[in-house]
Amino acid sequence: MIKNPIFSEFNTIIEFGKVTSQHLEDAVTKAIETATKSLEKIKQLPKNERTFQNTMQAYDALGHQLGKVGGCVFLVASVSPDEKIRQTGLETYQKLGLFSNKLALDEDLYEAVKVFSQTEEAKNLTGVYEKLVRETVRSFEKNGFALPAEKRLELQKIQDELTELGNIFYKNINDSQDFLEVSEAEIQGLPEDFKKAHRTENNTYKISTDYPSYRPFMQFSKSESARKKLYIKFLNKASDTNLEVLRKILTLRHKKANLLGFNTFAEYQTDDLMTKNAQTVWDFEEDLYQKVRPKAEADYTELLEIKKQKTDPDAQEIHSWESSFYAEILRKEKYSIDSEEVKQYFELNAVLEGMFRITETLFGVKIQEVENPSVWHKEARLFEVVENQEITGRFYLDLFPREGKYGHAACFPMISGRQTEQGYQKPLLSLVCNFPRPTDEKPSLLKHSDVETMFHEFGHGLHELLTTSSLASYAGTSTVRDFVEVPSQLFENWTWNYETLQDFAKHYDTGEVLPKSLFDKMLAAKNVGSGLFHTQQIFYGRYDLTLHDRFDPEGEETTTDILRKLQNETTLYKYLEGTHFEAGFGHLNGYAASYYGYLWALVYAQDIFSVFEEQGILNPKIGKKYRETLLSQGGSIDENEQLKNFLEREPKANAFLKSLGV
Repeated sequence: MIKNPIFSEFNTIIEFGKVTSQHLEDAVTKAIETATKSLEKIKQLPKNERTFQNTMQAYDALGHQLGKVGGCVFLVASVSPDEKIRQTGLETYQKLGLFSNKLALDEDLYEAVKVFSQTEEAKNLTGVYEKLVRETVRSFEKNGFALPAEKRLELQKIQDELTELGNIFYKNINDSQDFLEVSEAEIQGLPEDFKKAHRTENNTYKISTDYPSYRPFMQFSKSESARKKLYIKFLNKASDTNLEVLRKILTLRHKKANLLGFNTFAEYQTDDLMTKNAQTVWDFEEDLYQKVRPKAEADYTELLEIKKQKTDPDAQEIHSWESSFYAEILRKEKYSIDSEEVKQYFELNAVLEGMFRITETLFGVKIQEVENPSVWHKEARLFEVVENQEITGRFYLDLFPREGKYGHAACFPMISGRQTEQGYQKPLLSLVCNFPRPTDEKPSLLKHSDVETMFHEFGHGLHELLTTSSLASYAGTSTVRDFVEVPSQLFENWTWNYETLQDFAKHYDTGEVLPKSLFDKMLAAKNVGSGLFHTQQIFYGRYDLTLHDRFDPEGEETTTDILRKLQNETTLYKYLEGTHFEAGFGHLNGYAASYYGYLWALVYAQDIFSVFEEQGILNPKIGKKYRETLLSQGGSIDENEQLKNFLEREPKANAFLKSLGV
């Protein structure tokens, strides 16, 4: 029998190139069998023999093993070029989800943890160990252990349905492969390398709704009608399937919250986040909206003036499908910023090397590439993080779009760090992005926003890779949801600092360093549209929160009715009839009632960055402090405490507002 690559030896490299659909099925079957045995062992211990090690540590180890298999399976389901493997991956990942639901509602397991929590050993625990006991008991009780048995069965049924529907929602978005075929006239304004990459045999151009096609087309195409058609297709991703799926998800989430004694799912979800309740989120969104709205109005007026000058002297409004186009003209004419010119200085490999050097300087590690790794696709690459001549973590990069692959940018954690009897488990993750692929004439050249995306996802990666948590439950990005975007958004700031950029932003052909004059223009143009962008983010947060706090999914009103109302109230762009953005808004599945966390975390990220600005953007001393107080901690200590430990004061919003030009 061929060994299953997913069950690699401790801290050895997984041979992803050998993974088959059968391996995925077998791995999940074995993971569930092993977890079931471990579970029985925990549950059958006599009450007087319970210890932290045989109950809580065993529970943490069980979760870690399930997480490893789940992480690997989910990655392969998202990136494999083989449709059968992707399909099997999603199906088997769902089985793990159903098993995890069962685990969360296992009465005997709850009793085991509860009994241990009342022992003398438990009462004397401190730090992360005390936190694990307290939060595990709380988690079980939040999962319904205050309920009678028949209600718990109802809850499990709801959880199982939600797991299944969540996977369907995700798959429908992934499978939505719509495109627009455009003529030579309609692609006018796009650069030659883009046209070449999208040309068909009929000398037309195929523009997909994936970001590497969609964004440049919306930015540069001179054809308003073509942009509008593509915009409609983009906003209708999975709308033929996901509107009903979303309604079912919202209905079940509402029932779940009610069953557990909460008025709404938003109340349930925020109860143990940094915000503690939904009202805090509403207040945060409203306060931010009032501060950002004047900047958004000024941005809108600026775009409208450009439209009047360039195309329509009588124009009264800017439509959503026009905003990127006119913002590009504004950057080019008012600030002399040409995105195509800027791109020439950001060759993908140079960006990677520069990002790695920043990481090495700040955190005292080395990053090295592994030659000829066994990977799921020839374009995927493997890297190792080395400290004191020892490998401390590994990560993959899969950076170019292809059919069937996950279409956005994300960090996929696979193996969490944790202390074991064999030594420290080295973290493993993959960064999946969709950047322009190289052509015969040019290497992969990134827009500056792509460079930000790369740093953002690597910020998540650093959170995983530099963890020192002794427990998998709190390793890396295992923090509360509204804190998890702090390290990722923080790391974007290094793409806006000339001291760091001049190290790697070099013309792909001539080697010339990004001129300071061009950088100054980029900086001056940085906040073009920042008010509009953040108003849009507030709209997404409000929409997510409304669906989970102030909406009856079984009532007359639809998710699209709410979308129309909130978009017209919050943003300066009118809702376009016939579109259903919510069907393709994947975060409604993963970030239920917590999408606000992006802006919430950004306030903290900018506050942290202000310390680097004061004391040195590449200051290893501050890097070490940040690593020790936040990155290495994961969720091991309260996230509010982590912020105070780094800042040595209460957090403030000043740096965030300043960064927007407000």
